[in-house]
Amino acid sequence: MKKEARIMKKMLNKEVLVLSCLRENARMKLTTLSKKTGIPVSTIFDQMNDPTSLMTKYTTLINFGRLGFNTRAQIIVKLAKEQREQFRAFILEHKSINSAYRINNGYDYLLEGIFRNLKELEEFLETMEEQYPLKTKQVYYIIDDLKREEFMSDPSHLEMVMRSL
Repeated sequence: MKKEARIMKKMLNKEVLVLSCLRENARMKLTTLSKKTGIPVSTIFDQMNDPTSLMTKYTTLINFGRLGFNTRAQIIVKLAKEQREQFRAFILEHKSINSAYRINNGYDYLLEGIFRNLKELEEFLETMEEQYPLKTKQVYYIIDDLKREEFMSDPSHLEMVMRSL
């Protein structure tokens, strides 16, 4: 059993190393990734297409401002218990909501909204408040990204991740 555990840990180490390199540069060619990690291209390819992989989604970070969406906000809300499921459906379908999270500590949801301007954001907030009587709402405007999607993006930080496995 110990041998199996060591093999699994070694496989996981390789997968985490590949993930770290991809977090650093998701457009890296498989051959470059292979050279950088010492893992064969075929193994990396299989790993990336394995449904049980650590990767849950392939995505791109976007400069929304260059597309004309200059207003971003984090919105925290608390609703009446009977409104939560209906509100959840609303935010999951709304096109301006980039990310939505169920949270705790006195609130129900944390939303990240992307809007063309403040007027569009205010219209969204008004619509939200008209349709769902909010107990509490806080809006935080995102002025600048200081750090975004950096966790595990540097292979030198992998020791921390590997200790937790």
